[in-house]
Amino acid sequence: MDVILMILYGIIVLGFLVFIHEGGHYLAARAFGVRVTEFMLGLPGPNIGFTRGGTKFGVTAIPLGGYARICGMEPGGESPHLERVLACVYRRGVANMEDVASELGITDDEAYDALEQLTEWGSIAGPTKKDQFNTYRAPEVKPSAKELAKGVEPYELGQQRIVADPHGFFESERKQQYRNLPFWKRSTIILAGPLVNLLFAILMFVILFSIIGFDVQNTQTGEISHMTVNPLQAVQAGFNYIGAVVSAVIGLFNPATFGDTVSNSTSVMGIAVLAKDYADAGIVMFLQFVAMISVSLGIMNLIPIPPLDGGRFIIEVFQKITKKLVTMRALNYMSTVGMLLFVGLFLVMINQDIQRFIFGNWG
Repeated sequence: MDVILMILYGIIVLGFLVFIHEGGHYLAARAFGVRVTEFMLGLPGPNIGFTRGGTKFGVTAIPLGGYARICGMEPGGESPHLERVLACVYRRGVANMEDVASELGITDDEAYDALEQLTEWGSIAGPTKKDQFNTYRAPEVKPSAKELAKGVEPYELGQQRIVADPHGFFESERKQQYRNLPFWKRSTIILAGPLVNLLFAILMFVILFSIIGFDVQNTQTGEISHMTVNPLQAVQAGFNYIGAVVSAVIGLFNPATFGDTVSNSTSVMGIAVLAKDYADAGIVMFLQFVAMISVSLGIMNLIPIPPLDGGRFIIEVFQKITKKLVTMRALNYMSTVGMLLFVGLFLVMINQDIQRFIFGNWG
């Protein structure tokens, strides 16, 4: 029963914090008019959910982490054939890669690159597992009542449609892409997730210290009194804690402090165990624990290593300064190295959590 409760509390804490983190990315993207095709809790894979406003909200089969699929975030330049390929797919409704290449007089590779980019943009639907060939389709359109009143027509997936102004239509699709935004808006979308985690933690500190209050024991008399502090003091306490977490994370990059920093850290397993312990201690202690984990999640995501948010931000800064685009190959290489580093850290921390919480022999 305790194991089930640990798993349950761990999922609740991490699920909620990932939800508000990805919600930050989602809301920032939508505020700037960028299309978001998926908002999921869990790792990419089979999922269930519902579609609203062009975004599918749901839960995947592996409820660890989460993601918001923001369109136009693929690295590298744009295919020069996007406009013509987009019009071709809409005109056909359903189109194989080879058919698009033949009709437009381009190579199969050029057609494939353009089709994949348009799929990533959410402008067309990509191949399904049941497709024998690289088959792409004009997307389904389900207008809201307000959109129907404005004359927006509904379309089924793969239904042919007329594009009267191919250039104008392509530009309207491009305007909904992350890559079309200026540097400061792209940076805002990237940093919105960690920022929401930190703001949530600050809010929790205000609630805990200024509204709920805390008990203080007089060291001389032993008398316990209940106290509250003003919101500014609570905010200051929150920033002090954030500063302490930042210092701890910086310790990961210092060989002299790396070992101590890792040994004082915990994995998903440790978070689940601690979540139950704090929940057993009462709602106030549990909320305090959630605030602390929210800070850790926000700061860890700011580490300047892809695929973390901090890594993506550094890439944006690099592209802004050098005026050069980072290629897909380079991003994949950096992301692979980053993932290997974090997998290594995860294995070390999961081992020490097993030693600490199961065998009780970790100092």
